[in-house]
Amino acid sequence: MSEHRRKPSQPQGGGRAAARRGQSASSSGRRAAPRGATGSPSDEYGVGGEERPYGGRADARRAAQRGGGSRRRTPDGPGRGPGGPNGPGRGRGRATPPGKKRLIDYPRAGKYGAARWVPSWKLMSGLFIGFIGSLVAVAGIGYAMVSVPNVAQTAQAQNNVYYWADGTQMVATGGETNRQIVNLSQIPQAMRYAVISQENKTFYTDSGIDPKGIARAVFNMATGGQTQGGSTITQQYVKNARLDDQSQTVSRKFKEIFISIKVGATVKKDDILAGYLNSAYYGRNAYGIQAAARAYFDKDAVKLNPGECAFLAAMLKGATYYDPAGATSIDASATPTANSARALRQMQDTLDKMVLYNHLSASDRAKYTTLPKSKNPRSNTRLSGQIGYLVDLANSYLVTHSDKTHVSQDVLQRGGLSIYTTFQKKKIDQLESAVKKVQQANIKPKQRPKTDKFVQFGGASVNPTSGAIEAIYGGEDATKHFTDNADQTGAQVGSTFKPFVLAAAMKWGVRDKDLGPEQAQDERTVVSPKSLYSGKNKLKIKNYDGTVWTDKDDKEWLQTNDGGESVGRAPDYKIDLREAMRESVNSVYVQLGMDVGLDKVKQSVLDAGVLDSSLASSAFPSFSIGTSDPSAIRMAGAYATFAASGKQNDPYSVDKVTSKDGTTYQHTKATKQAYTSAVADNVTDVLKTVVDKGTGTAARLPGREVAGKTGTTDGNKSAWFVGYTPQLSTAIGMYRMDDDEKSKSRTFLEMYGTGGQDKIHGASFPAEIWHDYMAQALKGQPVESFPTPQPIGEVVNAAPSPSVTPSPTPSLTQSPSPTPTPTPTQSQLTAPPTPSDTCGNFGWGCVNNGGNNNGGNDNGGTDTGGTGGVTSSPTESAGNGSTRGNGNNGGGLFGGPNG
Repeated sequence: MSEHRRKPSQPQGGGRAAARRGQSASSSGRRAAPRGATGSPSDEYGVGGEERPYGGRADARRAAQRGGGSRRRTPDGPGRGPGGPNGPGRGRGRATPPGKKRLIDYPRAGKYGAARWVPSWKLMSGLFIGFIGSLVAVAGIGYAMVSVPNVAQTAQAQNNVYYWADGTQMVATGGETNRQIVNLSQIPQAMRYAVISQENKTFYTDSGIDPKGIARAVFNMATGGQTQGGSTITQQYVKNARLDDQSQTVSRKFKEIFISIKVGATVKKDDILAGYLNSAYYGRNAYGIQAAARAYFDKDAVKLNPGECAFLAAMLKGATYYDPAGATSIDASATPTANSARALRQMQDTLDKMVLYNHLSASDRAKYTTLPKSKNPRSNTRLSGQIGYLVDLANSYLVTHSDKTHVSQDVLQRGGLSIYTTFQKKKIDQLESAVKKVQQANIKPKQRPKTDKFVQFGGASVNPTSGAIEAIYGGEDATKHFTDNADQTGAQVGSTFKPFVLAAAMKWGVRDKDLGPEQAQDERTVVSPKSLYSGKNKLKIKNYDGTVWTDKDDKEWLQTNDGGESVGRAPDYKIDLREAMRESVNSVYVQLGMDVGLDKVKQSVLDAGVLDSSLASSAFPSFSIGTSDPSAIRMAGAYATFAASGKQNDPYSVDKVTSKDGTTYQHTKATKQAYTSAVADNVTDVLKTVVDKGTGTAARLPGREVAGKTGTTDGNKSAWFVGYTPQLSTAIGMYRMDDDEKSKSRTFLEMYGTGGQDKIHGASFPAEIWHDYMAQALKGQPVESFPTPQPIGEVVNAAPSPSVTPSPTPSLTQSPSPTPTPTPTQSQLTAPPTPSDTCGNFGWGCVNNGGNNNGGNDNGGTDTGGTGGVTSSPTESAGNGSTRGNGNNGGGLFGGPNG
């Protein structure tokens, strides 16, 4: 048949094979032969005996696809794709019908495989232009919607309201607007250039934003990293001006960017700088340079010199860590000493940069090499008395536990919180009254300036069941003495550490001296309070294996007792642990600590709730008799662990926080079993002996069981009494510290002669304050008894020392010298004992023998503590003891950070 008369191929069945035959015929210009027309097996593929223009079926398919992809059209309809115009085919090469075009050609028509999913340059260009256009539109809308902040409306924080434990209001404070706006002309040039030199040297030439800083801040926030503030003065001003929204979110950051751009474009640089300096927070509740000048230097801003300006520029870094007054209520590391050092470094760096950028002459800069003198930080009369200490303590708890409370320093600064504390107003007043009673009756700084000046007291009460801090005494007045004596001072605690040594000996036991170091850690003997140790004065301290302990200079340690007296059974002075605690014998508990292991003693202290940051080195034998400096709050909390039969609760000061959004924090108790009840109850039973007929008799409460321990330190620089009943644990401390505002250092002073006494010891004024306070605090509460202790441990060192000859008589004597002679102490042995002086197993226990304890030192030497006992009246001589009790133990006060 002539090709001119050839008809289009008819649709055939057979699926893809038929389609391929149609494609082959179409592309070769020949009509495909009907299947089986030639009788050749190849006929079914439509090639017959003709020469194929392609190398095979794959080439034929590719050719067909190219033909279909070209969108060839016939007069009758769309171009043929695979399978013909109406064939079933695979459809990949079908042409788009006429008049039907896609707005976005994606996936791309006419492309196959991976190429079908690769966007065309036209599509990419369109998307890019659309994205940029969207950004411009968003930026334009954002720019139009934000407004330039008004400095007069900044720093409008709300008050926080603090409540007593009974729900009544304590004080509303924290949101006062201590600010007065001044013109730029009233701000010294030195202040302007101090800030510019330190914060933003290109302030007068930049656009007001730092793109790199913004990108970094946004990325950090988006990925959950540490948030950041503005990088330029303009951005910082905008941030300060938006106290209504201090959330660290990406949306807020973008809003600040728009505001910063608008401020930079519409506001003069001088006005921006003035706005920043008038709205910035300088600490001490001072917003703006005028308030800061008054808060720190009590002068107008215009009168600030370059050194003072550089100092205030440092406060902008964060007054918590730069205010020389310190902020230990917020962070234990923010001590006055540490803050002063940081502030001085920052101030000097700022002055150097001012010289570098030609804002200050080198000759003027040389005038300011020390910190300027700043005044007392408190001025809010609502925070006078104990209230300021209580507010600081509550704030400290919230901020230092912000992971649980969700209250940061910024949140406190904004205010609007209702803070429900654990403080009981009645007990606060009772504790303050007890301190003032002793202070007014005995401390006479005008009459005895050399001995009674700089005397301070501090104390705290903790509930053993919950850990709630129910009362504190922080000092004379929070607006006059701004260090909270209940929270920290840095003084040592001395022999009040001895109960932790005893607890360690009962919990882990002493090591077997016949075993090697590693095996001895596993082979231990739990000790009984009846275990015997030497109370010899100048005892040569040994390692658990019997070798003599020496320091790094190979010097032996000779542990002295108070007054240089040996205590115990003559001639080897053996004394059991109960009586050694009652008489506070240093040599006994130092050697016991070595036998247990100072690492275990340290763990015992930590288990009770004392913070590691307040502990001294445990590498020296004196660690067992208290060279550490925990706070009164922590010591009261640690003794509360004994009162609660070994259950430890961290001290806390805030029960609940609410805001306009409801309750934002609720305290939940997290009790840990620090010691078994057997260990804790036996320690309590031993400490009852101290109060019943030992160094702590001044703390006895008629009709109630009391356990406690007295303490003084090396050099008689501090003293305290820590004791408890089943319902309440209280620590009272006393010390002398020269922390006058003019003094750059805080120095502990000796207390020999203070209060008219030869020495101050824990059994005197601290025990008297403890007694007077606890008698009132527990008035009306039911009388509770301590649990009966279960027998524990074995009696170690029961056999007499092989190096001495045991006394032939069963009676006990105390031999302060090799040749005893009749002395007042000896005469007291025959005196009729008072009801409070009932003798225990050792007959000398009912007399005043001077007590024994010392602080020791870290150089292998010996440090004796206080001598004498407490009399019925604090004004009587304490040097020779009395029938009321005796002894002094190394001790200290506060110091460690509060939790």
